[in-house]
Amino acid sequence: MGNCFSNDAGAMSAVGGTAASHANPYDAPNDAVDLFLRSRGYNGLFSQIEISLAAVDLRDRDVLSKSDPMVVIYTKGRDGGLSELGRTEVVLNSLNPKWITKQNITYHFEVVQTLVFRVYDIDTQFHNSEVKMLKLEEQQFLGEATCVLSEIISKSDRLLTLNLEYREELGRPNPHRDCGKLIVHAEESFSSKTAIEMSLRCSDLEYKDLFSKSDPFLVISKVAESGITIPICKTEVIKNDLKPLWKPVYLNIQQVGSKDSPLIMECFNFNNNGKHDLIGKVQKSLADLEKLHDSRQGEHLFLPTAVGHDFHNKVLKSQLFVDKFTETVQHTFLDYLAGGCELNFMVAVDFTASNGNPRLPDSLHYIDPTGRPNAYQRAIIDVVEVLQFYDSDKRFPAWGFGARPIDGPVSHCFNLNGSSHHCEVEGIQGIMMAYASALQNVSLAGPTLFGPVITNAAFNASQSLANGGRKYFVLLIITDGVVTDLQETKDALVKASDLPLSILIVGVGGADFKEMEILDADKGERLESSTGRVASRDIVQFVPFRDVQSGEISVVQALLAELPAQFLTYMRSRDVKPIL
Repeated sequence: MGNCFSNDAGAMSAVGGTAASHANPYDAPNDAVDLFLRSRGYNGLFSQIEISLAAVDLRDRDVLSKSDPMVVIYTKGRDGGLSELGRTEVVLNSLNPKWITKQNITYHFEVVQTLVFRVYDIDTQFHNSEVKMLKLEEQQFLGEATCVLSEIISKSDRLLTLNLEYREELGRPNPHRDCGKLIVHAEESFSSKTAIEMSLRCSDLEYKDLFSKSDPFLVISKVAESGITIPICKTEVIKNDLKPLWKPVYLNIQQVGSKDSPLIMECFNFNNNGKHDLIGKVQKSLADLEKLHDSRQGEHLFLPTAVGHDFHNKVLKSQLFVDKFTETVQHTFLDYLAGGCELNFMVAVDFTASNGNPRLPDSLHYIDPTGRPNAYQRAIIDVVEVLQFYDSDKRFPAWGFGARPIDGPVSHCFNLNGSSHHCEVEGIQGIMMAYASALQNVSLAGPTLFGPVITNAAFNASQSLANGGRKYFVLLIITDGVVTDLQETKDALVKASDLPLSILIVGVGGADFKEMEILDADKGERLESSTGRVASRDIVQFVPFRDVQSGEISVVQALLAELPAQFLTYMRSRDVKPIL
């Protein structure tokens, strides 16, 4: 899984970003490049999944022979609407069919991808028709099954057996409820694992800065069928250099399309304001770049230049060279899941007084009697509904901070369930019940301190690591204000950056969260502790919460797209291999 990365620390590693390197003082500008890429359409990682289907004990709807089954596969949107993905072939005269036709699905970690399978018995008169031309209302319904794609790929054997059920809304009276079972198997495409390693350099770049040489970095984009360019990879920024040699990059074959698909290689001069100057570009396929490597020749960059109302490509003296080109197979995020790795979810909720009186409707903690979730509840639901499939026991540590429990001092890390012995709750409902109960049993206070909560989460991660656990921890902090203990929080985050831990911070309410972006290295410099130690990698993602329209992915779930890359950066930089 993944697309591209550039860093020795994450060698053969994280894709879509770069792991930190203590030796490279220019990693911070590289993080700013991440933000630049996202502004141009770069998104999270994905893998191509091939779905195979079989069934056992289907109902026999034919009089003189057995059923002739076919499966129709749908995706269900957030609005409940169904969109047909594809159909299998018809298997004649079988109650235990194994369909040959596979269905390819793009797996997105951050999205709950609900699949619906409907099985039909195809009438004899339609056996010579193309399956895509069959009218389903003319066929006999045999049963329906539903699952989430994450349920399949999070299993070690990627195999899920579902009960086929009759659905009244399909309008087919059926007194028989036992409709057999559907067996769903998922396999990751090999092209998701195939990557090209390239070492790239340029010569004779032009000066773009007034008092120094340029600060160049490369952005590699693919060209979509519509003609637009989609960024898929970047190098690090090299300061003050007109002959840059960048660290190796790893390009995922699948995301590129093929070795013959056109790529745009753009060389930019880094600027702190995010408005990076284009130095020049090259358009080549991977096959072309391999030929450049073999010939040891360079390719001149060109710069689109306006001439009147037209543009022409000005060929520059600058050249791009490919010093290394090798094809490799790398372990993916899904390989680690198949090898028994889990994601363990933790949550911490802000109970400071700035949230307002929970009994009043204008409070951020107000529990609406109509059942409409507040921003805290929405953020929890958005994250847990994605991550729950990767946590086998679904028991989640849940804390609160910034409140005064009954007859006690202000606590900056208390168990949300009120227990003095354990912090875990069961599932989304357990979190919601503990949250609602805490609102009745604590007094909102302050200030807003993150340090104690992060330290607790880091302790859980370090204990698991010491015990040989193959777990990666995700802490969600939901807050309405700017953190008060900024340096203590930085110290805790730098220390935690060596652990299997990622932290998502969601800001709710109307506060100015600009200072919070300091904690997110995507929008600033790498975190540094009070002792001068720099974080070994970026483990924090921050986003202000906002409502979304029906059918849209939430900003919180979009934030989750970063997690597989952070997971891979940690595992690969420490040479942790999946058990396959």
